[in-house]
Amino acid sequence: MSFSLARFLAVLTKEFIQMRRDRVTFAMMIGLPIMQLLLFGFVINSDARHMPTLIEVNDDGPLVRAVISGMRMSEYFDIQGSVSGAENGEQALREGSASFVVVIPDNFERDVVRGLRPELLVVADASDPAAIGGAVGAMDGIVKVAMTETFAGPLAGVAPAPAPFGVAVHRLYNPEGSTTTNIVPGLLAIILSMTLVMMTAIAIVKETERGTMEMLIATPARPMEVMLGKILPYVLVGYVQTVLFLLAGFTVFDVPFEGAWRAFFIGFNLFIIVNLALGFLISALVRSQMQAMQLSMFTILPSVLLSGFLFPFAAMPGWAQVLSNVVPTTHFLRVVRGVMLKGGDISDVAGELWALVALLIVISAIAMMRYRRTLD
Repeated sequence: MSFSLARFLAVLTKEFIQMRRDRVTFAMMIGLPIMQLLLFGFVINSDARHMPTLIEVNDDGPLVRAVISGMRMSEYFDIQGSVSGAENGEQALREGSASFVVVIPDNFERDVVRGLRPELLVVADASDPAAIGGAVGAMDGIVKVAMTETFAGPLAGVAPAPAPFGVAVHRLYNPEGSTTTNIVPGLLAIILSMTLVMMTAIAIVKETERGTMEMLIATPARPMEVMLGKILPYVLVGYVQTVLFLLAGFTVFDVPFEGAWRAFFIGFNLFIIVNLALGFLISALVRSQMQAMQLSMFTILPSVLLSGFLFPFAAMPGWAQVLSNVVPTTHFLRVVRGVMLKGGDISDVAGELWALVALLIVISAIAMMRYRRTLD
């Protein structure tokens, strides 16, 4: 049989019509490359800048003001204000409201002039070692510029040479700068997000394809009852994954657990339920298992790139940081690292827990509204 242009065009037209009808797949083909381009082009940056910084000033003078001014002019430090006492500074680091606390000791300038080489202390949140490297390295340049500006003209010979004071960096929560200590806790958030969303979405869509969902819709069960009944069995799956992860983290990777178990327990339960609700929502938006898998993968990319798992959160542009707040993984990642590495309690991660609650309410409400539409 010879090649028929008419038959070829008929099949070609049919494929374009089918592609147009399969809106989820078509949107993935267009949306996923655009998202990858934007995220990889604008968001990914390992050189974190504008790190929130607090200053504990116990001495005031021209040299101190020059150092602080140099930090303000630098792109690495974003001075949020002052703090008093080591306890308040550490609390800010533990809560995540500051990445650095710079301590100016008592009689700093007097000791500089006398040649006693006092030390300017920089206390850093080293739970993510990649995030603080650039800022710590920039301190030497800031100090040199401050010295040049302060001891100039008639004061050029006042400061002893070669270095009138030093900069001591105290790395909290990960003093060895181990990448494993930072990455492994974050893996729990990524693993739960990847598996629970996809499993829930595919399992529910599978029932739709087989026709059993129609029988469930015909029952008097309400949307909330169906939603809870479908997602709660997968909570057990999340528990199993979490237990296996913790055992591996403690025994194989020697990851510490410094904080309160109750804060971790509340956080991972909320995160599990949020992901299952998201999987339920995806199942209400698609009609096939392939679409469910595609849309699930679409949600995983922001979880990996926007949450601060692989790349420093502070290195992202402002719009990406705002967008990351609607990604559940972002908040759970802060809970896990805040509890396991920083020794946080419920009060230290309360903001992230409430954010997970808000996301759960929004996702659940949309999922139930969409589920009601499927009853028509």
